[in-house]
Amino acid sequence: MKQQIKQLACERDALLIAHNYERDEIQEIADITGDSLALSIEAEKTDKQVIVFCGVHFMAESAAILAPDKTVLLPRTDAGCPMADMVTAEGLRELKRQHPDATVVTYVNSSAAVKAESDICCTSSNAVSVARSVGADKLLLVPDRNLGRYIAKHVPEKECIFWPGYCPTHDRLSVEEILQAKAEHPEALFMVHPECRPEILELADHICSTSGMYDYAAQSPAKTFIVGTENGILWRLRKDNPNKEFITPSRCLVCPDMKLTRLEDVLRCLETLEPRVTVPEEIRRKAKLALDKMLAVPRD
Repeated sequence: MKQQIKQLACERDALLIAHNYERDEIQEIADITGDSLALSIEAEKTDKQVIVFCGVHFMAESAAILAPDKTVLLPRTDAGCPMADMVTAEGLRELKRQHPDATVVTYVNSSAAVKAESDICCTSSNAVSVARSVGADKLLLVPDRNLGRYIAKHVPEKECIFWPGYCPTHDRLSVEEILQAKAEHPEALFMVHPECRPEILELADHICSTSGMYDYAAQSPAKTFIVGTENGILWRLRKDNPNKEFITPSRCLVCPDMKLTRLEDVLRCLETLEPRVTVPEEIRRKAKLALDKMLAVPRD
């Protein structure tokens, strides 16, 4: 089936991209793996005309926002994001009415409609840089309360208001699980995603995005790491660092939506060029402004 997919992708002039949390076999067939925004940027840059986005719906929307002239396919339309679903454009408009002097900083883990209501977007890797770049003294941080608290800690001079959303997978990770993993592996470094709760971040040796974890693991002299994010990341960590050990501290670190896409789904969407993800032009244009402002922010 992998050979069929590769052959058909070539015939369809398709780029296969997969998020870091996808199933191992999906990452194995991908031309590019990475985090959601990096993959969307690759979709914009490629000269391929078809993008098969193995991820969840908001990610495929981001690719469609940045590359409207290309056919963006999402193998499973039921692959969503509970955190992205926790905020709506209507709800955000109401919050903006309550705080007209605030700047809306929206995590890319959000729908195109919510991005279109935002002033600027951020990722988990550039969230602090984006917050610092904003001239306003008041920020509406949407939709992840945990990422929002992480941002607020680094910009104490700003008033931060948090949308009460969260990632169910990261939010379930407990202090007890981390302490047990540390006790069992006292030599290990604990790297964690900022979507986890603040008390988890307090225990970390390094807080970073998924891409940051790849860099940290590769550059660190340590041989053992406790990995505080969705377990799909382990495939590439182990592939890139065969002489190092990577431990998942909890069985809860599995995103059901990220695990929906199977090889059969990728093959079917290449055969039919469906299901396609598109974004209405008015929403796309406004959402792209928020993404473009983010991409213009220098990294710290």
